[in-house]
Amino acid sequence: MLERAKVAVLLSGSGTNMAALLYASRASTCPYEIVLVASNNPDAGGLKLAEAEGVATFALPHKGMARADHDRTMDAAIRHSGAQYVALAGYMRILTPDFVAGWHGRMVNIHPSLLPKYTGLRTHERALEAGDSHGGCTVHLVTAELDDGPVLGQTAVAVMAGDTAETLAARVLIAEHQLYSRCLADLVSRATSPEFLIGEVRERALALPESDEVLSHGMPCFGIVKGKKFAYVSNDHHGDGKVALLVKISGADEQAQLIENDPARYYRPPYFGDGWIGIRLDLGEVDWDAIAGWLERSWRSTAPKRLTGLLDAADQF
Repeated sequence: MLERAKVAVLLSGSGTNMAALLYASRASTCPYEIVLVASNNPDAGGLKLAEAEGVATFALPHKGMARADHDRTMDAAIRHSGAQYVALAGYMRILTPDFVAGWHGRMVNIHPSLLPKYTGLRTHERALEAGDSHGGCTVHLVTAELDDGPVLGQTAVAVMAGDTAETLAARVLIAEHQLYSRCLADLVSRATSPEFLIGEVRERALALPESDEVLSHGMPCFGIVKGKKFAYVSNDHHGDGKVALLVKISGADEQAQLIENDPARYYRPPYFGDGWIGIRLDLGEVDWDAIAGWLERSWRSTAPKRLTGLLDAADQF
């Protein structure tokens, strides 16, 4: 049975985009489910709809609260729900950097323009004033900068003769309802997609000096050009069902300690011995900075001193 990613939706108003996400999630093939709808407005129509549909809700008025305190309480409610992702759906609050950082790469927003055009408000009016041929909408990852995160998808909507901001907005809203669920489904699916995970490892491994990639025993393998190998990516190797990074470590003691501390993530890779550790990448949340650190450490164990010296020198700048 498909294990679905858990999503919390934040809204402030009627919740039409939340409804689109919720009803899309009812399809048997949808890779996510809505586990919480939360709002800074206890009277938000979206809360009433979620309650009617049997979805857990949480409301906390922001008036009289410091922004950081409000965000911390909202964050606690989201985490208590078990949510792994957050979708903003008309949440009319500027989030604190700490809140955003806590959901890095796992919080999405939909904006009614073709970003980078028209961040902020009055998007349809601005598109019409500029004489644009198209308006549209964008789904993007949320960063500390307003409407500035990496774009996950866009839909252009033609401007028609005689359009007003209201008529254009109505058609863009239809596009929003179609786009948001697709982009959210793609985002949660890639967390366990072998192609995505291998690509993320590849980007970091090949950024190391004089590294290259070959295929070895059916696995992507990274090494020093014409030298030793420092990393492999195992993708269901011998039918083990795992997508994992294999890197060099100091030996059996470190291997045993890592496995004891986190047996779900670390394991002893068959055929590789005590000097290697397997690190699961397909558990839904990957600390890619930590993976980059593991790759660099393993690279250093195989690279000649002339290369490690160059990297040390570069790190000083």
